[in-house]
Amino acid sequence: MPSIRDLEQLLGVDPDDAFVLYGLAQEHAKAGDASRAVEYFDRCLRVDPAYCYAYYHKARVQAAAGARDAARETLRAGLEAARRADDGHALDEIQCLLDTLEERT
Repeated sequence: MPSIRDLEQLLGVDPDDAFVLYGLAQEHAKAGDASRAVEYFDRCLRVDPAYCYAYYHKARVQAAAGARDAARETLRAGLEAARRADDGHALDEIQCLLDTLEERT
């Protein structure tokens, strides 16, 4: 798995590479840096609003950080993106996480 440093170097080559932005978000999430993770998920989604799993994982980070309202908002946006992309698998996973967060409210 590439390190944050490796991914940042790749991003230097193409700052609009959604895959690299998503990877950086995931690595920051694993490192426990929720704010940086959300920042990179947001950048990924600005570049590619149809990157459905970025919504899902961004919401997981937000929920883990205690920002449940923001996580639910992210998931609702992800549902719309998954519908537009006709991605049934992402739609199911996003809906499941949203249902789980709404049950805990």
